[in-house]
Amino acid sequence: MKFIDEATIKIYAGDGGNGVATFRREKYEPLGGPSGGDGGRGGSISIEADRNINTLVDYRYSRVFRAQRGENGRSAECYGAKGEEMLLRVPVGTVISDKASGQMLVDLSEHGQRAQMAAGGKGGLGNVHFKSSLNRAPRQCTKGDPGEELELYLELKVLADVGLLGMPNAGKSTYIRSVSAAKPKVADYPFTTLHPNLGVVRVDTERSFVIADIPGIIEGAAEGAGLGHQFLRHLQRTSLLLHLVDIAPFDEAVDPVHEAKAIVEELKKYDQALYEKPRWLILNKIDMLPDSAQVVKKFVKDYGWKGPVFAISAISGIGCKELTYAIMEHIEESKRLALEAEEANSAFKQSGLINESLPSKTVEIKEL
Repeated sequence: MKFIDEATIKIYAGDGGNGVATFRREKYEPLGGPSGGDGGRGGSISIEADRNINTLVDYRYSRVFRAQRGENGRSAECYGAKGEEMLLRVPVGTVISDKASGQMLVDLSEHGQRAQMAAGGKGGLGNVHFKSSLNRAPRQCTKGDPGEELELYLELKVLADVGLLGMPNAGKSTYIRSVSAAKPKVADYPFTTLHPNLGVVRVDTERSFVIADIPGIIEGAAEGAGLGHQFLRHLQRTSLLLHLVDIAPFDEAVDPVHEAKAIVEELKKYDQALYEKPRWLILNKIDMLPDSAQVVKKFVKDYGWKGPVFAISAISGIGCKELTYAIMEHIEESKRLALEAEEANSAFKQSGLINESLPSKTVEIKEL
């Protein structure tokens, strides 16, 4: 199935039903009072994250969604039925924004998380609400309110702990195949990967992490060149980036140092926060070098890299196990520090040193 990670849809909540103006006409009460009922509320439209859905492909072909209208009121003070609610399901990790303003409305990052996007219109009032001592036979009634209408932009950002970054044919797909059960396509030509692949790397019992392989990025990707620019968004949720570099390119004219710097520059152009994420340098294909230690040392010096460096061979597995354990330790340490910071912040609030009544400068987008 084709991987679809963005879509634009229009949603129309149901209009409220109209109130009616009727009067009681019974055998012994030919001139009975008003009895018009209210209209029913229109159906609302909500969106829910579902882990059983992987792409937004359904919303490429069905772009308009209308909830049911509320029924009109009836005589004998009978209210109209409420319009049926509409629930749309999207993959976990879908970000929903208003198409017109670009404002993010909700980020559905957990299974079962639901947000109401468009509220149904309120039903109109029947004439029973307008009777009084001066107006015993009111003929007034009101129409139902229209339901809310929105044009939404859906954007899927995959949820992964680790993201693979690199030029086409750097060995990203080979690496993810070697450390997980994922089986992305591998071939000896560029742009083999056409959509993101997720793999679960299991270190041991109850210790695992998710790794994301995205299509290769080339120079100019932030401006739209190549395929990788379409999928850079999928790296934004990761906590660690692995920058894979082909240390032994077939073409002698290719400079691995220049390519590595070009990738980092594209990250910076695309998103400063993505550029500042923890990033490790992974030098791949060392099995193709007779003196890999010297080549690795020279590359690090020419590149000017100061962070963690791992030399591996994805196809033969050299160094992959050590890298996997290092990643797992980094993720566990990051989660531990985040938990400690959260607990410290909670304890600080409970200590009374923060006045909760003071207005906060942080603007929260609440779910409808």
